[in-house]
Amino acid sequence: MSTVVLSASRCVRSLNIHSECNRCELICPTDAIVIADNPLPSINFSQCVSCGACVGVCPSEALALDDFNSSDFFFEFLAQENSNLLSCRKNLPCISVLTVEHIISMAILKDGLVFDMGYCDSCDIASSCKPQILKNREEASYILSAMESDVTIKLENICFIKDEKSTDRRDFLNAINLQTISKVKRNFETEVEKASDELTQHTLQKTDIALLRKKRIPEKRKLFFSAVKRVKTPSQFHIVEAKEVSFTSQKLMDTQSCTACQLCYRLCPTGALTSDIKNSKIEFDPFLCIKCNICHDSCEPDALRVSDAYNIKQFFEPEIQTLIKFNVRRCDECNIIFSTNTQDKLCFRCKTEEEEARSLWGIE
Repeated sequence: MSTVVLSASRCVRSLNIHSECNRCELICPTDAIVIADNPLPSINFSQCVSCGACVGVCPSEALALDDFNSSDFFFEFLAQENSNLLSCRKNLPCISVLTVEHIISMAILKDGLVFDMGYCDSCDIASSCKPQILKNREEASYILSAMESDVTIKLENICFIKDEKSTDRRDFLNAINLQTISKVKRNFETEVEKASDELTQHTLQKTDIALLRKKRIPEKRKLFFSAVKRVKTPSQFHIVEAKEVSFTSQKLMDTQSCTACQLCYRLCPTGALTSDIKNSKIEFDPFLCIKCNICHDSCEPDALRVSDAYNIKQFFEPEIQTLIKFNVRRCDECNIIFSTNTQDKLCFRCKTEEEEARSLWGIE
């Protein structure tokens, strides 16, 4: 059985302890994933059924199955001629393991998809996974329609049955070689973890900390935009409701509330939010946004918000938007250069120190 693996440096919760992302916890059909006191998700491997639903909802690809890679499956699936069927009994642990971006991309490149829903009603994890599958299919179909694509994603009760190939002792012995010894060892260690009915907590290691500042574009986003290039440019760029798009956004900035603290673009895991070398502005690239909301969770004055609408044009002609521009000044107190959208002559640190001093002196 597959095992869920967490890459701590990719999890948005590792970038900010105030991150409210808990999608993996909410989707888990067996409550194997828990987010409590520990900032990172804790996993009870003995309860995990390896459905991969948590992998499908993770915005930053921090979660994965150790023996199933969505990107590898993407290319293997495309290589299969005359087959556009997705089934938990044929090629997936569960259809919920795929993201909306994967579904749209494969539907475009395979000229349509078929979801085998024949086993869902009798499945023990259907209460969580089936609604997510239907939601993903509805969103993917909505976006494809807005792109003026005529490909469809069908739901059919096929109940696919896989032919089991017989194996003998010779096949088993042939499989035991140097290449598989390490895998056998990993599997043994995994089984030991599963035998314990306790939560396994995850923490940031030194190697993870070194990767936190690295801006990474998820593989699913690269596949998505590669697929969109195959779509004919629509007759007009339609505007869709932002709440109907789960994997990207367009943003607006309240220029009066923004304090130029720099947190939003410094914490953004993909580089969707950036600035220049002088920190004189904040720019936003919808092409890179994964809608993880860490920028919103980090913005103390709530100056940053998601637009109510999303322009499909961003899929075909991505545009970098300047959300706000700042004045760049030299602090009268410490002489460092700082950015602000006010007429302040002191940097944030010196201004704070002065306010604290005045408070101590009893001066308002």
